[in-house]
Amino acid sequence: MNMPLAKSDMSASIPAAPAAPATAKVLALPSRQTPFNARMLAALGRFATAVLPPLVMLLLLLTVWEILCSRPGATLPAPSKIWTEAHDLIVDPFFRNGPQDIGLGWRVLISLQRVAIGYGFAALIGIALGTLIGQSVWAMRGLDPIFQVLRTISPLAWLPISLAAFRDSQPSAIFVIFITAVWPIIINTAVGIRNIPQDYRNVAAVLKLNHLEFFYKIMIPSAAPYIFTGLRIGIGLSWLAIVAAEMLTGGVGIGFFICDAWNSLRLPYIVVALVYIGVIGFVLDRLVAAIAGIITRGTSVS
Repeated sequence: MNMPLAKSDMSASIPAAPAAPATAKVLALPSRQTPFNARMLAALGRFATAVLPPLVMLLLLLTVWEILCSRPGATLPAPSKIWTEAHDLIVDPFFRNGPQDIGLGWRVLISLQRVAIGYGFAALIGIALGTLIGQSVWAMRGLDPIFQVLRTISPLAWLPISLAAFRDSQPSAIFVIFITAVWPIIINTAVGIRNIPQDYRNVAAVLKLNHLEFFYKIMIPSAAPYIFTGLRIGIGLSWLAIVAAEMLTGGVGIGFFICDAWNSLRLPYIVVALVYIGVIGFVLDRLVAAIAGIITRGTSVS
């Protein structure tokens, strides 16, 4: 007699259906660049953005210049002629063949030495007088009108006075640099001092800071953006003034080199010197701006 199978036995006897093979799903992860590569690409992008546009414009300018000045009857030298006639001056700026026969590199260094002395005095005296005018109402009323009148005098107008006073071209050129650069430093420093927030002055009064502590801890940090704006303007004016002063006082600076080249009708030499002047002026401005950015943490007034 056949006995019915139990339910559990029936289920056990039925073979289980084979499981469907699991398909592996591969997720395509986005390729991630390393931080170093990302920084390099970002740096290259910034470099290309900053360099390529002026480089393209410079090439276009040189091309137009070459075309216009290569025609018969042109009075100005073409870039190719400048390269041919002033090749030694361009590739070797530090040659020295005698006391007066030196490269443009040495002449620039001599001019920069005069600028450093005159500009240094202008910075020290300008910041001190600007602080006095900005802090004292009576000093502002007494000195500000005088300074506003003196700053409108052309720098070269001071040259005969300085030559009569110092009787030497070297200190005369330094004085012209000083008298040119000091006015924007004084005015911007005074504006910065006057714009110190009243809350800062109240904090100084609560902390009972003496005059020296107030000067170093409150006054100079608050007015630093304005001070460096005056310093940037001053360094540009200093470089302009020394070139003009050296053209009149002589010596071995780059200004005298331009005057001497004109007397010798060497226009390619003058063009090369102008390039030097522009590049050095740009570097000086960027240097002061970089120092201002470090000290003021990017808050300098432009």
